[in-house]
Amino acid sequence: IAYLPHYAHWGARLPWLFNLRNTMPAAAALSENWFGFAAQRSLPSWRSDTFLSGLMYPMSADGSIEPQSRGAAGEVVLFADTFSNAFESEVAHDALTVLKAAGYTVHIALPGDGSRRPLCCGRTFLATGMVDQAKAEARRTLAALMPHVKRGATIVGLEPSCLLSMRDEFLVMGFGESAQRLASSALLIEEFLARESRAGKLNLSLTPIREKRALIHGHCHQKAFDALAPAVDVLKLIPDLQVDVIDSSCCGMAGAFGYERKHYDISMKMAELSLLPAVRAADQDTLIVADGTSCRHQIADGTRATGARHATHVVRVLARALATDFRAAELQSANHAAKT
Repeated sequence: IAYLPHYAHWGARLPWLFNLRNTMPAAAALSENWFGFAAQRSLPSWRSDTFLSGLMYPMSADGSIEPQSRGAAGEVVLFADTFSNAFESEVAHDALTVLKAAGYTVHIALPGDGSRRPLCCGRTFLATGMVDQAKAEARRTLAALMPHVKRGATIVGLEPSCLLSMRDEFLVMGFGESAQRLASSALLIEEFLARESRAGKLNLSLTPIREKRALIHGHCHQKAFDALAPAVDVLKLIPDLQVDVIDSSCCGMAGAFGYERKHYDISMKMAELSLLPAVRAADQDTLIVADGTSCRHQIADGTRATGARHATHVVRVLARALATDFRAAELQSANHAAKT
């Protein structure tokens, strides 16, 4: 798992091969014996349509990459972490759509070293104690983002454990003032939108959705950085939507912890303390919202036996609530880009 950012591009090229483990019981048993992954645990599904590979990158006259959109509301840089890029690209696409709809100039965070390998915060290395490798990834990401930070752009992220490492671990890796400047400019998308809304700057036209209630589970990093309240606040911008927080502790995944054979049982027991019972008790017309990719995975796995419930990222709910005319225009634009 530590080297996931380094081999993720191979998974995107050969998703059918990498996904055999989820479809063949024998492959699951082998992965348990060879790599220590619990056979009962599904793994994230690989896909070829990654977020970064599906974008157009127009070049300006000076050879720099043009932003994905231009708007008058301000300048942001969307940081697509490994998970949002490789496994759940729809989350990153919806984030881009919402930021466009709100009128921002949106850049995509891309490597500045000429490499085609996407940026990584180093979280997977940190989770396995590989500090030197984590620092190398963090240094590479910092170098790519600093030109944007110096221009005054806000770095906007999607996965709590990834984005918030820029406000935590990056600060103790010896990067000096650059890390401090990045930390003060890096926000989860819900934090950014909530801040803009409080300042009266958010111009986002939202309409009611089919569901009238949303239950939200807070990722551990969200809670630690007081970033759950902003997620609730932005969901409440959707007309007629009641938002309730699940009174839960850790979902039990804790990065790679819940995937490991030796920790699988305790991982599920942690989820059964409060999270999974609350999800099962919710009716089918209630949205389950969780911004952490492993939290969403735990919810799906933990409810599989009784009819899997699939949690969604807050930005996906916002994208659904966008005014119909904007969604139609975005679809038309995407179809045109695909043809050209």
